[in-house]
Amino acid sequence: MPDLKPRSRQVTDGIERTAARGMLRAVGMRDADFAKPQIGIASSWNEITPCNLSLQRLAQAAKEGVHRAGGYPMEFGTISVSDGISMGHVGMHYSLVSREIIADSVETVVEAERLDGTVLLAGCDKSLPGMLMAAARLDLAGVFVYAGSILPGHVDGREVNIADAFEAVGACARGLISREELTEIERAICPGEGACGGMYTANTMASAAEALGMALPGSASPPAVDRRRDGIARASGEAVVGLLEKGITARQILTREAFENAIAVVLAFGGSTNAVLHLLAIAAEAGVPLELDDFNRIGERVPHLADVKPFGAHVMSTVDQVGGVPVVMKALLDAGLLHGDALTVTGRTVAENLDEIDPPGLDGTVIRALTDPIHPTGGLTILRGSLAPDGAVVKSAGFDAAEFRGRARVFDGEQGALDAVADGTVVPGDVVVIRYEGPRGGPGMREMLAVTGMIKGAGLGKEVLLVTDGRFSGATTGLCIGHVAPEATDGGPIALVEDGDPIVLNMATKTLDLDVPEEELEKRRAGWTPRDPGRRRGVLAKYARLVGSAAQGAVCSQD
Repeated sequence: MPDLKPRSRQVTDGIERTAARGMLRAVGMRDADFAKPQIGIASSWNEITPCNLSLQRLAQAAKEGVHRAGGYPMEFGTISVSDGISMGHVGMHYSLVSREIIADSVETVVEAERLDGTVLLAGCDKSLPGMLMAAARLDLAGVFVYAGSILPGHVDGREVNIADAFEAVGACARGLISREELTEIERAICPGEGACGGMYTANTMASAAEALGMALPGSASPPAVDRRRDGIARASGEAVVGLLEKGITARQILTREAFENAIAVVLAFGGSTNAVLHLLAIAAEAGVPLELDDFNRIGERVPHLADVKPFGAHVMSTVDQVGGVPVVMKALLDAGLLHGDALTVTGRTVAENLDEIDPPGLDGTVIRALTDPIHPTGGLTILRGSLAPDGAVVKSAGFDAAEFRGRARVFDGEQGALDAVADGTVVPGDVVVIRYEGPRGGPGMREMLAVTGMIKGAGLGKEVLLVTDGRFSGATTGLCIGHVAPEATDGGPIALVEDGDPIVLNMATKTLDLDVPEEELEKRRAGWTPRDPGRRRGVLAKYARLVGSAAQGAVCSQD
C-alpha cells in the first residue's frame, strides 16, 4: 500500500521535528493526528467579488470530508481578483498575472509545509486555471472544487447578467437606452454569490476541470447557492485521501488524453477563448505537449452543441437542469469523441464515472443533438495568416458569415478604442485593431469586454471586427479575434498595421491576413522601433520580463 504520508513525515516524525510538532499542536493537532496525511485546503475565498463568496463554507465542507476519510486538513488562502471589477481600466493588467501568483503561492505553501495532498477551491476566472496549474506543477494527490455559478438576474421578464451591463454601457453612450434603464440593469445583474452565469471563463474552466478528470463528475454545473455544492466539497475531501491510498497523483490524471477530452468539452460548449490560453498553460505545467493546432484538429470532429450565453440563450444553471457536463461528456463518449479510459480523481476512468452517473440524453434545446448541432465544428477556431503567423483565437460560435473584409482603425492600447466607440467614430466595416496589449506589451494581456460590450451595445456587433494581441472575456460577443501572435511588442505584423489597411478574415480557410504588399511591410518594419513601455515596477515588471507568447499559453519562464 502506498505511504499515506509521502511528505509530511518530514515535519511530524522523529525527535528532530519536536519544534514542528509543537507548532502543529498549537493549530489543533493531537497525538493521533500526527499519523494522518496532511491535506492542504487551498482556497481563493475573499469578499471582493461574488465569485468566491461560497468558498468559505465549501472549504469547511472539504475539511469535514478529509477528516471523515482519515486525513488532517489544513486550510490556507491565496489571492484572486475580479475580472468584472478590474475590466476597462489599468486594473485589468493584473488579471492574467494573478493566475501565475496563485499557482506560485499554492506551490510555495505546499512545498514549504510538506503537505501530502490538496483540495483546491476557486471561483474566479484566473483562480481556476491557477489552481490547476499548481496541481500539475506539484504532482501530488489533488482534487479541484469550483465555487459554482451565480443565478441570473431579471429585468422586465428577461434574464440579465454581467455581460448585459457592459453592453448597456454602449447602448447608453449612444442614447439607445436611458440612464435609468442602465441603473436598473446594474441593480439586477448579480443577485447573489457565484461566478458569472454564462459559459464565460469561470464556467468554461469548471467544465474543463471536470473533463480533465481533476474535479468530481457532475461538479461543474450546480449553482453556488445550491447545497449540493457542500456535498461535492465534502466528497472531494474524501477523494483526495482516496487518491493517496491508491497512489494516484495529478500528472497521472493530466495526460494528453485528458487535455483532448477537455478541449472537446470546451468546443462542444462553445466556451471562452481564454480556455485556449489556460489549457496550454496547465499542459505546460504537467509536461504534456499541447499546441494551438490541437484545438483545430479536435474542433474539426467535435460539433458546437450548447445554446448558452454569450451567444446563446441559456446560462450554467439551465445546463445544470438538463444534467450538467456529464450529459455532454456521455454524448461525446458514445460518438467516439472522448477518451473513456482517461483516469480521474475518483480513481476510476471517465467511462466508468459516466456509467455510474448514467446521465440523461441531450435535451435537444439547451444542449443540441450531435445530429442537429448549432455549428458542425467546435465553438473556437485557431487562425493563422500574415497578420497572425503564430496564431490567433476566435470564438467561431459567434460567426455566421464565412468572410469579413474591412479597413483597419488602429489603436495603441484599449482606451483609444473605447473613446472612438463612445464618440461614434467607429463605423460599420471597420476592423478595430488594438495592439500593445499582449502578455509582455500590456503587460498582462488585458481583456477587452468593455470595448466589445460597447460595440455590441452601439448596434455594431455584426458590422465591426475587432483584432487584438490582448484577449477577451468569456462574456464577449461580436466579431472578435484575440491572442494575435507574435504580439506588437515583439515586432509581430500587428505592430506594422496602419489606418486604412485592408484586413481579411476567412473562416473557411481559418486565415487572418493583412492585405498589404510585402515590400511595403518591409519598409514599415525597417522604420519600426519597440514602443517605450514607460516606467514599470513591481509585479508587472517581473511579469513582462518572464512571460512568453500567448501562442504557448502566456506562461512565465522557469529557466
